[in-house]
Amino acid sequence: MNILRDILRLCSLIVVGLLLASCAETPRNAEPTGRLPRIYPDYIGVTIPAEIAPLNFNIAGDTVDRVDVVVSGADGTSIHANGLLAQFDIDEWHALTARNKGRDLTVTVCTKKDGRWQRHNNFTIHVSPYALGDWGLTYRRIAPGYEVYSSMGLYQRDLSSFDEYPIIENTQVTAMCVNCHTANRTNPDRMVFHVRGQHGATLIQRDGQREWLQAKNDSLGGSMVYPYWHPDGRYCAFSTNQTRQGFHVNRSERIEVFDLSSDIFVYDTQTHSIILDTIVATRANSENCPVFSPDGRTLYFTSCIQQNYPENYKREQYNLYSIGFQADSARFDGEKRLLFDAVAMNKSVTWPRPSYDGRFLLFTLIDYGYFSIWHDESEQWLLDLSTGRAHPIEALRSSRADSYHNWSANSRWMVFTSRRGDGLYTRLYLAEVSPQGRVGKPFLLPQKNPWAYYSRLMHAYNTPDFTCRKVEFNAREAGLEIASDRREPTHVK
Repeated sequence: MNILRDILRLCSLIVVGLLLASCAETPRNAEPTGRLPRIYPDYIGVTIPAEIAPLNFNIAGDTVDRVDVVVSGADGTSIHANGLLAQFDIDEWHALTARNKGRDLTVTVCTKKDGRWQRHNNFTIHVSPYALGDWGLTYRRIAPGYEVYSSMGLYQRDLSSFDEYPIIENTQVTAMCVNCHTANRTNPDRMVFHVRGQHGATLIQRDGQREWLQAKNDSLGGSMVYPYWHPDGRYCAFSTNQTRQGFHVNRSERIEVFDLSSDIFVYDTQTHSIILDTIVATRANSENCPVFSPDGRTLYFTSCIQQNYPENYKREQYNLYSIGFQADSARFDGEKRLLFDAVAMNKSVTWPRPSYDGRFLLFTLIDYGYFSIWHDESEQWLLDLSTGRAHPIEALRSSRADSYHNWSANSRWMVFTSRRGDGLYTRLYLAEVSPQGRVGKPFLLPQKNPWAYYSRLMHAYNTPDFTCRKVEFNAREAGLEIASDRREPTHVK
């Protein structure tokens, strides 16, 4: 019996040894291809923060038997990955990027196919000198559909790893839709989101305390949507929209979203009052997408001449405006001022987002309307608030819809959604923005096994934002509160 046990143990060691040898197989006599590797996602030449999760990648197109990757830093150190895809150790990756801030990483890729190794041309990844500054991202993930909400929720992702956590999902309340979530300058101590459906409400969470506001106010004529916090945390700007949707018969176009009417207002969280002003709530125009400047003294918004919908939906073109706001007296100050004349270009501006350092304003430009996520012509523009000049961001351009975007707290990074991958599902991309406004090549949100993850994910991302730390939210208690229909009334000041 002892001899048999020893033989079995020896056989086991031999098998383990063979497996380890196979797993550790490295290139020998690799033939140079003279071309860059085809990788998914395309991380060639991107600029990343040192804190980001490893940029794992697959070999695109033809399958390979094995890939061997060495990432070398300018400091002389390197890390190694060998397997069916390039999958790096998280601790080793972060140690390498931390040592090489402001410098390039050189990536060497060898692939094995039918017993033959090939070596591709090296490429670089630049590690930005600017820190990420935020813990992660928040976003909504939603299954495609138009009438039934299906599976959806608000989620958060640790950007230094691949960990994702739900904030709230629509399984908490039957037929619930959650949308329009916003934190104050990435700080979840002040958070708001909207609930649609039978138990509609608007959540205001301040320092862990939740208030559920009436979803609609008779004086507004619509719900409280598209929120944006004033930096002092007391006020929150909203729009109120009578939204409709229509469907195209053209296969290249799917759905159109427009408003029968819309206005903007400011909500005072201390007095539960709504601050309305006829300057920004007019019958002749549809005002939309309000956002405060970083100092809180200015409100940016979009406005277009009210049209007859749906007949004239392509005439719905918005310009970008600003108006003063006085927080101490809770009122608008002066007349509205035109900041960007998109109508003169036969275009429409939507989703304005000022950088938190006060230097730039990011917006999306489309042919018409404001709901840009189904507009393939949509593209990102950057307005220099110090000069008033705006230009398209060439580094972000694609042939598919590029839309919702937000800034990191330090204004050095942006996140946006794009359908550039397959034309159907929106995915999240990040890009560096220098203090001078230069934007780096965007990169797809990293995943542990990117191709396996994205090819199987039947959810679209939207309304992404950065968060300085993990959002603390009791979804079970919130679900009970939503279902209870206990709501805080609001009144117009």
